[in-house]
Parts: sequence; structure tokens; C-alpha cells
Amino acid sequence: MSAMSSYYDSQNNKEPLSFLPLGFLDRTEEKGLVVPSWAPQMEILGHGSTGGFLTHCGWNSVLESIANGVPMIAWPLYAEQRMNAVLLTEGINVALRPTVNQKGVVEREEMAKVIKCLMKGDQGLIIREEMSKYKDAAAKAVSESGSSTKALSQLVVKWKDMKSNFPYHHLIFTKFESALTFQ
Repeated sequence: MSAMSSYYDSQNNKEPLSFLPLGFLDRTEEKGLVVPSWAPQMEILGHGSTGGFLTHCGWNSVLESIANGVPMIAWPLYAEQRMNAVLLTEGINVALRPTVNQKGVVEREEMAKVIKCLMKGDQGLIIREEMSKYKDAAAKAVSESGSSTKALSQLVVKWKDMKSNFPYHHLIFTKFESALTFQ
């Protein structure tokens, strides 16, 4: 079975925990928590005891991890996630990426090695330092005078200017205006 075909999809009817090795939950119950369904990712990433994040490298997850300063283990599944993983590991150095074997599977020894490196190794320390810089930069960008806040405000102004030329503006822009109004 390839790594691509074995990931859990919320649309299928398989039990999500069936993908775990036999006895895994018993062996890890005192060391961690397995959440078999949706979890409040932002709250988890924002918790002080979260030391790392195993991510599929979707862009929202990447941004949430950076905003919270949590280093990542990159495990992309498909599409742009592979490109994002390269950016995170080779570009901005805020993630590690496990090596897959010839069958396309990440073996448990490899995953254990990557986790230990991220949590206790010299490379993990460097990644944490880099992540701290990006967390600070992200906080600055979304501050009241930050670049992201300014860009979003400019977009709202453009949309307001456009709405008089759009025949169905009352259906779309009213919702956006109320959602994007800055206090």
C-alpha cells in the first residue's frame, strides 16, 4: 500500500484508528493523545506544550503553525503540499522531512529519528530559532499597522468601489463588508 492510498479521508467509512499499528494506543496513552476526528488545530498549536506539528503541508496548516511558532515535520500527500514541504525544509528551514523507503513508506524508525531530532537535536534547535523569527514577522504582518492588515483593508476598499458596477452586489458585498470591517 502506498503512502498516498493509506491516509485517512473523512469521507470514507473506515475507522480512522484502524490505520494505527496494533497496540499503538495502549503503548502511547501516557505519552500523548491521538485525536481520531476533527480537532481545534489553532488551539492545539497555540498551547505551550506543543513542541512540534506533523503536517500534510496544506497552506492553512503551514500558516497556523508559523503564526504559533511551532516547528513542523513535513509529510505532504499530494498536489501543492510537496512544493510547500520543499519550501519549509529547504527554503525557510522551519521543518524536517522524513525519508520514505523504496515502497514509499516512512518507517517507524525514521519517524522516531525525525521526532527526536526536532525535539532534542541541534537541527531542531536551529529550526526553533528560525520559527521564532517567522512567528514574530507573522505577528507584525497582522498587527493593526501590519502589511497583511493594510493589504486586506485596501482590498475591501476596492470591493466597495467595484460593488456599484456589479449587478448582484447586495448578495455578496454586504456579507464581506461586515466580516472585514476593522474596529
